[in-house]
Amino acid sequence: MPSGRSSQRIVIAGASSLLGGEVKSLLEETRFAGWDISLVDEESAAGTLTEAAGEPAVIQPVEEGTFAWAQLIFFAGSAPFTLANLPAAQESGATVIDLSGAALKLPNMSAWFALEPADKSKKLYAIPSAPALVTAKLLAALRQARLSRASVVFFRPVSEAGRAGIEELESQTSHLLSFQSVGQPVFDTQVAFSLLDHYGSASRESLQSVRERVRLEISALGDKIPVQPAIEVLHAPVFYGYTFIANAELQSSKTREALAEFLRSSGFAVEGDTTSSTGNLTASGDSAIHLALPESDPAQPNTWWFWGAADNIRLPAATAVKLAEQLIA
Repeated sequence: MPSGRSSQRIVIAGASSLLGGEVKSLLEETRFAGWDISLVDEESAAGTLTEAAGEPAVIQPVEEGTFAWAQLIFFAGSAPFTLANLPAAQESGATVIDLSGAALKLPNMSAWFALEPADKSKKLYAIPSAPALVTAKLLAALRQARLSRASVVFFRPVSEAGRAGIEELESQTSHLLSFQSVGQPVFDTQVAFSLLDHYGSASRESLQSVRERVRLEISALGDKIPVQPAIEVLHAPVFYGYTFIANAELQSSKTREALAEFLRSSGFAVEGDTTSSTGNLTASGDSAIHLALPESDPAQPNTWWFWGAADNIRLPAATAVKLAEQLIA
């Protein structure tokens, strides 16, 4: 069904997720505040009471006509939910912005990293995950320093598994401090007080799948970045915020001050001195990527370490809304 392009209607599919809620909140702070925003999700989440534009709102199931007359459709739920409903969304004629990762392998998909203006001729966009957005921006900034090799290790928070992941870490932490056995229905392993390279075999969460998604997203950049980096993703026992450590080998000698200026001019929030600490709480609620001052490696000439953090919910949601603003401008 063709949609009316004059319609000021937005659909958020996967509205009960943390990403869906953040997209809605950010839309209400922009030029889209007066638009009709419809909230839909899987059957299990239908009927959930929330709010939109300061008024009570109920999340609805996806039905025939759900996407009709929409200009913009955001997918912020699970990848299977997105794949099941993407055909109907595309048939509506709306521009689709996917944050779930489901669209990455589809034809005519355009991954948008906010490194360049959006192509308004496209109808299907994929917003990369927070690690991919961090990596893309960092490597693009270091192009100025003649980057020759890079690797990045990300530490994944439990909120990437949604509210159930947050509740499991909270429950495990309190039970372990009380010397009680812990439940592990989400991760199938102890995630409290533990750094891990994989979850339990029965878990639907997979660090390997996260790594594969990030690598796929980065490969979509092509020649927009100077090198293809090595990527690793590990579990961290924190609720919110990705932290990361990056190693970069440069082809020329640079000072710390010069590198910090490259990064600031590229939009990073770089700490001004070595006394202030940078961590996941530093980036909480902020769409900027935070970095400590770079540290040189004394054993390897022209090699630098970068420690930083990004809000895993806010960063991709803000990127999606920024894209929407460009498309409707």
